Formats: sequence, structure tokens, C-alpha cells
Amino acid sequence: MSYILRLALFEPDIPQNTAALLRTCGCLGVACEIIEPCGFIFSDNHMRRIGMDYMEKVALTHHVDWDSFQSSYPGDRRILLTTKVARPYTAFTFRAGDTLIMGCESAGAPNFVHAQVDERLTIPMAPGMRSLNMATSAAIVMAEALRQLDGFPKTE
Repeated sequence: MSYILRLALFEPDIPQNTAALLRTCGCLGVACEIIEPCGFIFSDNHMRRIGMDYMEKVALTHHVDWDSFQSSYPGDRRILLTTKVARPYTAFTFRAGDTLIMGCESAGAPNFVHAQVDERLTIPMAPGMRSLNMATSAAIVMAEALRQLDGFPKTE
């Protein structure tokens, strides 16, 4: 199956956020990529327990590391969501095949990831605020990308 959008989690370290995003991806019809290593044991049983029955609905791909991920889906844009830039996601035009990338919760994305992505976007926030929860941030930007692409699942 082809997906209009992908969400990649770079070395996630909080299993509840990962499970929440897997559920969100399943509900929105977005493929999910996990880039290892994770900061927790990622097992089907563990994720199934946290993600409930939504895990069966998620198109999930594991990558052993960043290089493995980079060799997947050639030609698709990689878009990093980060607090380290000023370009807001609201001023960006998404395309089918884009992959949104979230850095790990405790450290964000390292410099080599910043250097190898096609775009880096941020979510505008009130002065003095550092960041939103990773799962919340991903959901906000996924929703905008799907809105632009008319990519929300169709209801009968």
C-alpha cells in the first residue's frame, strides 16, 4: 500500500509517546517509521499492550539506524520538526510522499540529522515556551500536511 505521508521517530525514548503516535498514525492512515535504537525495549507484545488494538492498523517499519532509514524511499523529502529553526510549518507546502521526522524526546535530533534532511520546520509558540510534547507536535503537523494534501481518511 502507498501512503501519502510518513512519520519517522528518530531514536524515541518514551514508549508512551511512541504508542500514542502509532495510534495516531493508524487513525490518520499515516505510515510510521521507527529509527533504532529506541530508549526502551520495542517488542510487539509491549507495544500492543500500550497501543491496544490500534497496533494492527499501523503500517510500521523498523530501521536499524539512520543510514538504513536514509536508504529507504529514495526521492521522498525528509522534513525535520525542530525548535532550532524559525521557519514555521504553517508557511510550508507539503507534498505527497513527505516524511516528517521527530527527534528523540530527551535530546532532539543530532546535528548529522539536521544536515541530511531536506527541510526543517518548527511550530510557532508563545514567547518563553521551549517545546510541546513530541506526540502533540507530530499530530499538529501531520494534520496540517494531511489537510493540504486532502489526505485524511475518507468516511463512507
